[in-house]
Amino acid sequence: MTTGQRSSSNHLLRRDVRFLGNILGEVLVHQGGRELLEHVEKIREMSKALRAEYLPELYEEFINTVKTLEPEIRHQVIRAFAIYFQLVNIAEQNHRIRRKRDYERSTGDAVQPGSIESIVQDLKEKKLSSEEVRDMLSDISLELVMTAHPTEATRRDVLDIHKRIADEVMELDNPTLTYREREKLREKLLNEVLTLWQTDELRDRKPTVLDEVRNGMYFFHETLFEVLPDVYEELERCLQKYYPEQPWHVPTYLRFGTWIGGDRDGNPSVTAEITWKTLNMQRNLVIYKYENIIRTLSRQLSFSTTIVDVTEELLESIREDNANVVLRTVEPWTNDKEPYRVKLRYMLQKLQNMREDEFKGTKQRYQTVADLTADLVLIDRSLRHHYADFVANTYLMKFIRQVELFGFHLAALDVRQHSKEHESAMTELLSKAGITDKYAELEEQEKIDLLNGLLESPNSLLNETITLSDSSKECLDVYHTVYRAQQEFGAGCITSYLISMSEAASDILEVMVFAKEAGLFRQNEDGSITSTLQAAPLFETIDDLHAAPAIMDTLFNLPIYRKCLAAMGDLHEIMLGYSDSNKDGGMVTANWELRVALNDLTQTAKTHNVRLKFFHGRGGALGRGGMPLNRSILAQPPHTIGGGIKITEQGEVLSSRYSMKGIAYRSLEQATGALLQGAYLSRYPAQEESTESQWEEIMKGISVDAQTKYQDLIFRDPDFMTFFKESTPLPELGELNIGSRPSKRKGSDRFEDLRAIPWVFAWTQSRYLLPAWYAAGTAFHKYVNGDEGRLEILRTMYRDYSFFSSLVDNLQMALGKADLIIAGQYAGMIEDETIKGRIFKQIEDEYAKTKEMILTITGQEDILDNVPVIQESIRLRNPYVDPLSYMQVQLLTELRELRSENGEDAELLRVVLLTINGIAAGLRNTG
Repeated sequence: MTTGQRSSSNHLLRRDVRFLGNILGEVLVHQGGRELLEHVEKIREMSKALRAEYLPELYEEFINTVKTLEPEIRHQVIRAFAIYFQLVNIAEQNHRIRRKRDYERSTGDAVQPGSIESIVQDLKEKKLSSEEVRDMLSDISLELVMTAHPTEATRRDVLDIHKRIADEVMELDNPTLTYREREKLREKLLNEVLTLWQTDELRDRKPTVLDEVRNGMYFFHETLFEVLPDVYEELERCLQKYYPEQPWHVPTYLRFGTWIGGDRDGNPSVTAEITWKTLNMQRNLVIYKYENIIRTLSRQLSFSTTIVDVTEELLESIREDNANVVLRTVEPWTNDKEPYRVKLRYMLQKLQNMREDEFKGTKQRYQTVADLTADLVLIDRSLRHHYADFVANTYLMKFIRQVELFGFHLAALDVRQHSKEHESAMTELLSKAGITDKYAELEEQEKIDLLNGLLESPNSLLNETITLSDSSKECLDVYHTVYRAQQEFGAGCITSYLISMSEAASDILEVMVFAKEAGLFRQNEDGSITSTLQAAPLFETIDDLHAAPAIMDTLFNLPIYRKCLAAMGDLHEIMLGYSDSNKDGGMVTANWELRVALNDLTQTAKTHNVRLKFFHGRGGALGRGGMPLNRSILAQPPHTIGGGIKITEQGEVLSSRYSMKGIAYRSLEQATGALLQGAYLSRYPAQEESTESQWEEIMKGISVDAQTKYQDLIFRDPDFMTFFKESTPLPELGELNIGSRPSKRKGSDRFEDLRAIPWVFAWTQSRYLLPAWYAAGTAFHKYVNGDEGRLEILRTMYRDYSFFSSLVDNLQMALGKADLIIAGQYAGMIEDETIKGRIFKQIEDEYAKTKEMILTITGQEDILDNVPVIQESIRLRNPYVDPLSYMQVQLLTELRELRSENGEDAELLRVVLLTINGIAAGLRNTG
């Protein structure tokens, strides 16, 4: 896109923002009178002026204006700014889609950078043969896993309104609209913004787990069911274009999974029963989708045997269905000259019968996904038989791909539980079985020997005389539910069991013993193992990352475990936690230690001829590993992606990436390109190993210094938790009903038991963003130590070392979003002046040092000069976020003073929570 085209495109974004802003202004006048609009405009203009030039007298006037607002007006002003950000976010998302379309329209058949075609074209230009490309495609794998972490502050009802507004704003680009149609469109938007104004942004209760399941399924229903197969279709089109010598059917390399309804770590509401209900809800949605496609096909496939010859196998299958399937809820097709419509009616009935238990095991319903696929392939062959291949390509191929991707379970559900829960249940079970009363007290090697023997033994631990406590029974019930689910929904519905806080090999073996009790692990007569559930350790803290290679080596050396892996194709899943490692060691150290762990674990597995599938537990925010999807793939060392990648997708990431089809498609096509690029680099490394090993040694030292600096403040300063709690809205976040799970483990006030999400969310709200940048400046400065040669090395690393450049650019993003002037207002809430002054000065100094080092390394004049679009977006948003921040400080001060005297004000709390929602929308980040 040329500079002129980009300027014209940006003009359309400004047009949309101005258009929506004017409509919001009308709504404000309509709902609160001109006085409300004047208050909002005055605060906005003063905030803008302050950002342009800081004047002490203007600042005092601004603070005074905010402080003297009447409570009712203040409430309305906060909502006005919060809704404005929602509208800006919609306009920006629409603009991303517009820019892609503008590029494609203006460049004709030119290939867009970052597209699927660009990467396939690049592979062709690099002289890769079709066989090499086919091998690469068989190796790559990406599973994006939705999680139930409470990082989405937006209600489902509000998301629905957002979608309607987005669709209507997109229509503004339609050049064929008449004047009256454009006016009608404006009226519709006015109605939607009014509805948004009168819809409560806050939930009146915490969502249940099943509410969260429905929220996750929303994205499948609205976008992913259509978009995901479109990505495959585009990849096959490009492969056919550049490698036309053979037909292409891309293997399944990209799919979605979910934790929602399966993640029970710290959430007592996720029970075996809830997991079963989740799987049923997912199947009901996918069957509903298939039914709609079949109804559409029935209208389209009107081919008549008076004109065409269908295959005999189609006619035979209809005769078989007629003999076995009773059309109860589906009206039969009476024209037997239209065999496709006859066949599709039977297929529809068999799908509907899957909801009824009475048809299990009969020919009246589909028993497996393969049965449905067989019917679709049969229709496809018949269509091609009478040369209706255009129809088969257009309709049947996509439907077959959807069945391949979504099966009868929609998305694989991962189960997760804390290792201590397993140890507790195992201790009780072994005691009741008369094996040992002191399992938890055994040395690690003793535990391994005991568990290994239990796996090798053909006997079960459980019998009808053993009665377990409710907690242990629930722990074991999960495994029986998994077994039942695999029989009912297909083996792919649940295959991974994740173990939080895995600290020893026994943590993984315990899960395998429980799996054996439920029939998910069993020895065959020939000595081989059948295993349909993999225990996947989650290594989270820095210490756990260090211990991980030795833990896996211990497991790989156990013959029974090695047989188990053979049953899983010699592929082992390992999850790495970005959130807790960051909370534990800081941003620089966490990223470095995760990279070291990736390399060391890969090497350990290689010596045992095991492939690893790494599951990256990234959050949405920078402090939890958040970054664009394609960058998060390319950030991995290429040789570590051979067994496949899983990445968590959560909270605001879901709505920003997958609520609109155009953006969802772009995100997934960029992910595909990154996967193929990573696969190519793993075969043809770009960097000399000797150079990279020198850089790694440098990073090792930088990481040690960063960890020391970070932990000096977070863990070793006795006043730090006081500073954190009093200068952020942490205590109030638990009252924002955005997740079913508690914000703290065990209800504890210890830092160690605070979840990573509220840790990051609180720092983001107060504009520090401390977890995403703190300690980097000191570590870089200490390495350089005034040596120009060392500084030049860091500059070279930024240019040529992808890990380091990604790290530095993420630090830039965090510094760009942070604002220590406003953070200073939050620090003003700290009661002890000494604590406030001392710790805030440390944070200020480190911020300045980090900014200075980043600019020195990159050679930029200002932070984010390398991504001016984001730099400009932050610059334009800040004047609108600032008033919400100042009002939040004032409201928190009032609320805390009231509560210190045992008072309570529900309306005051409500307005505090509104500011939290508004700032989250303005910064486009929660946790």
